[in-house]
Amino acid sequence: NNVNLLIVNSFNYKEIFNNDHGSIARAISLIENKDPVINDIYDDIFLNSNKAIRIGITGPPGAGKSTIVDQLIDSYLSIQKSVGVIAIDPSSPFTGGALLGDRVRMSRYIENENVFIRSMGNRGSLGGLTKMAQEVGDVLAASGKDIVIYETVGVGQAEHDIVKAADFTIVVLVPESGDEVQLMKAGVIEIADLFIINKSDRPGSKRLSRLLNDSLHNNPIKDKALPAVINTIASTGKGMDVAFDKIVSEIDNLIDIRAIDDRRLVRYRSRVRDYIRQSLEEEFWTDERKIKFENITKSIDSIEISPNSMVEKLITDFN
Repeated sequence: NNVNLLIVNSFNYKEIFNNDHGSIARAISLIENKDPVINDIYDDIFLNSNKAIRIGITGPPGAGKSTIVDQLIDSYLSIQKSVGVIAIDPSSPFTGGALLGDRVRMSRYIENENVFIRSMGNRGSLGGLTKMAQEVGDVLAASGKDIVIYETVGVGQAEHDIVKAADFTIVVLVPESGDEVQLMKAGVIEIADLFIINKSDRPGSKRLSRLLNDSLHNNPIKDKALPAVINTIASTGKGMDVAFDKIVSEIDNLIDIRAIDDRRLVRYRSRVRDYIRQSLEEEFWTDERKIKFENITKSIDSIEISPNSMVEKLITDFN
């Protein structure tokens, strides 16, 4: 194959680099469908994907993350920046489909060549991000988008996965986010570069803001600046200008001190490890081994063996 001339199902992948949204959509579909064709073009895509700033937005369901993303798109467009959004939705446990209702209002950007929005089902990934999301981010970055935004499901501790994909992480909370102790246990403070307390017209917003600020000052993270806490009412835009200015200035500072480079190196290493783990697991589970495993564990008696011992038995038998 001459990759430079590769045309897949009448789409020339190099049009991605010209911001052709049809080609972008086609490449993302190849990734989602795990089409092996993507392997032929992915190296070229990756080499063109290192300029975009990647922002992760996470937090509990109902916190208004989509409204905040909508506001951020407008803010970035106002300073002549292009934006790609990857919105990770809960998947149906029966069909694997994503629940995309709250994305409909984002359709107002459909004719705007400076905005590309893609919703993806998380397909059971507890981290809120599908395994393909980072590759989709690479496609959007390679298309020339200045900003790539990941919006995650927001499901507790597993939100740590956002760190693997983002240069800058925003945690969105609401006054009734729940038990503050559970919030601390989830390690949210450790992953946030910025807190946004949205829907701050509701009771309890000032209390949550004070709690967060106290916790941040009493439990600083080594080698990391204290994240700011900003109150917003995203549905009306109140406070979003302050939040946007803070996001821009904080990212600029991370670039100036080369912290973005450090984060990207950590992300790259993590991705390589994940791919090795996935590749080895796929190689191990041949059809024959799957059948053998089912046979070994076909009765309830099999659970009397500890998982550790079962692993040793399987590896010994398979080899």
